[in-house]
Amino acid sequence: MVDAFERRHDDRRADVPISVVPANEASWDDLRAVFGTRGEAARCQCQWFKARGRDWASLPVEARAERLRDETGCGDPEADRTSGLVAYLDGEPVGWCAVEPRTAYERLRHARIPWAGRDEDRDDDGVWAVTCFVTRVGFRRRGVSRALAGAAVAFARERGARAVEGYPLVLRPGQEVAWGELYVGSTGIFADAGFVEVSRPTPRRAVMRVDVTS
Repeated sequence: MVDAFERRHDDRRADVPISVVPANEASWDDLRAVFGTRGEAARCQCQWFKARGRDWASLPVEARAERLRDETGCGDPEADRTSGLVAYLDGEPVGWCAVEPRTAYERLRHARIPWAGRDEDRDDDGVWAVTCFVTRVGFRRRGVSRALAGAAVAFARERGARAVEGYPLVLRPGQEVAWGELYVGSTGIFADAGFVEVSRPTPRRAVMRVDVTS
């Protein structure tokens, strides 16, 4: 287990701990429950940042799911690698976040957002990236993404990362956005995990980073 976090339900009746584990320590059935069978998460299977252009368009959902299963190593606690974290609320699988070395994300290498105005080595394996959050339907607004962002920092540090980045949405006070847009997280979620803004490549997207070597 990476860490445990406590967040309060919206109804304020009880504190329920959110536990977070590396994806290879979770079952594939649990991860499938988080992604569900409809909506953007179910269609994407967290492959958007892994492939570009024709490679992405040519992948059917079933193939994307198989890639995710291979990348996570779900159900194999002895696996020497995994591509993310799974969150549990009172024993129920409720969330996922992708966190790997930044070099694992082919689309990031060619996107504007991580690199605009920055002098960064795109081949630096020491910088990790949190690229995606999924919160299971029925469990939103319970602190799942915040727990995952905090756990991602510890997870990356334990595996030798020097720094961790995220590329979240910049939300104005009171602004409402569709859940599908929040797959990259919000600046508030990353700030709560200790990330600080290092650039603003577009009005709606920030690059946030935390150094983890100290």
